[in-house]
Amino acid sequence: MTEQAPPAPLVPPSAATPPPAPRRRRRLPLASPLTRRILAVNVLAPVILVGGLFYLDRYKNELIAADLESLRIRAEMVAAAVSEGAVTDNGLALPELSAQQARQMVRRLAPSARVRARLFDPQGDEIADSRMLLSPNVAIQVEELPPPEQGWFAKIFRRIYNFVTASGLGADRLPVYRERTRPHATDFPEVVQALAGESGSMLRRTRDYRLQLSSAVPVQRYKQVLGVVMVSSSGEDIAQSLFKVRLTIFQAFAFALIITIALSLYLAGTIARPIRRLAAAADRVRRGRGRRHPIPDLTARGDEIGHLSGALRDMTEALWRRMDAIEAFAADVAHELKNPLTSLRSAVETVGRIQNPGQQRKLMAIIQDDVTRLDRLISDISDASRLDAELSRAEAGVVPLRPMLEAMVEIYRDTGAAHGVRFEIEAPPGDLLQVVGIEGRLGQVFRNLLANALSFSPPDGLIGLRARRVGASVEVNVEDQGPGIPENRLEAIFERFYSERPKDEKFGTHSGLGLSISKQIAEAHGGAITAANLVDSAGEVTGARFTVRLPAAYPAAPSGLR
Repeated sequence: MTEQAPPAPLVPPSAATPPPAPRRRRRLPLASPLTRRILAVNVLAPVILVGGLFYLDRYKNELIAADLESLRIRAEMVAAAVSEGAVTDNGLALPELSAQQARQMVRRLAPSARVRARLFDPQGDEIADSRMLLSPNVAIQVEELPPPEQGWFAKIFRRIYNFVTASGLGADRLPVYRERTRPHATDFPEVVQALAGESGSMLRRTRDYRLQLSSAVPVQRYKQVLGVVMVSSSGEDIAQSLFKVRLTIFQAFAFALIITIALSLYLAGTIARPIRRLAAAADRVRRGRGRRHPIPDLTARGDEIGHLSGALRDMTEALWRRMDAIEAFAADVAHELKNPLTSLRSAVETVGRIQNPGQQRKLMAIIQDDVTRLDRLISDISDASRLDAELSRAEAGVVPLRPMLEAMVEIYRDTGAAHGVRFEIEAPPGDLLQVVGIEGRLGQVFRNLLANALSFSPPDGLIGLRARRVGASVEVNVEDQGPGIPENRLEAIFERFYSERPKDEKFGTHSGLGLSISKQIAEAHGGAITAANLVDSAGEVTGARFTVRLPAAYPAAPSGLR
């Protein structure tokens, strides 16, 4: 007997149709903290690598050493030429340096050597400078023009580059080159060293952090120092070489950085975006009503996020099934409690109106039966309602089924609860038939099945317990010689509050929850329970068989157990 659900209340169309969900603003990729972390981790390594390219100390030092050696050689060539062509030696007096001839030679040789050449006399005074053009009335100094100005962006980038390379490579620690109006040898330590008869070199920087290289060589005749030739050049070639190397590497870095950022955004998109979708869907399920908020199906990805999506979908589906089961259970409980309460109320109302003692005793017996039935229903309902929580909290262990079945049969025999019914146990010798589970709840399953078999067995009937291994499972069959189960009720007998009892049994003795609880326990242990009828060779039903199958704890009985 089923109770019809009450008709749904009428609501206006505006109330029945949910309002449209507000449009979500599209989030920028970098708005995700996970995306920012992925970018930071992936970009940090190439940034550190390219930062180290500004410190090419070894390459820079090799270039400087090569340029200084080249300057020294060119200075020696100019000094040798001056020594041969601008020194007068009449064989009687000491050789002397001709200032006029030396100026002409210095101005002629310096442009070919691509250096600035200066000549100092033994007293340290400058007597020639390749950048000084002498006219009849005035001396004109030639200065190299800086490269043409580029655009503002290139200019700013060049300034930043010069500042980073100059300060980062130690150029700020070099002495500053100063151009004086009347230079003297004491302004140049390398010239002072050359006046002493030894070649010298010097590395300086200009005010705008440009390198300035110079080399001084003595002009000698018969070991006599007649002057000093100092040649100098800017470090622009070195700076350009370093700049080209760094620019080439920086271009490769920029390309690698773009690829890294693109791949990082792609990786973050494949991780962060699906997680946001799953989180938003879970939040909609939590806040929303009804089942119109499905979890996105990302299982086709085949990765951890796909597994997470499948787990969330399964969890949500299990949650809805649990809620449906709770709702159905509450409705069944209300329906089952309503019947004895209605009978109890009718008997209580009637017992006060009649005066016949016999009828009063019958009504009191009905009241007592209804109270007993209510008590039994409430106890079974309480046991069924806390079953899930207990199964999730209890610690599972290895349970030997064979000793458990033997102990139950001994209890029924010793207490006389079998009422003359005989028991027969069949199990492989030496195998405890161990399974993993909760011993108390598994014992409840077999107690329910034995109680059910006893209630249907005829006097002097036989109840058979046959246990065996079937693959990786342990199978236990509980068979009786009762009237069997209607073929169309083989599945329905496991439903809550369904009761198919013997005709001579008093109404209300059972709540109809025993087999339902047994099925719930078996499925919670990863097993199953089924029902079938026993038939003879003529096709007649000779009893019922309940089969419980549970996963085995071991593939075979451990050695030594007998």
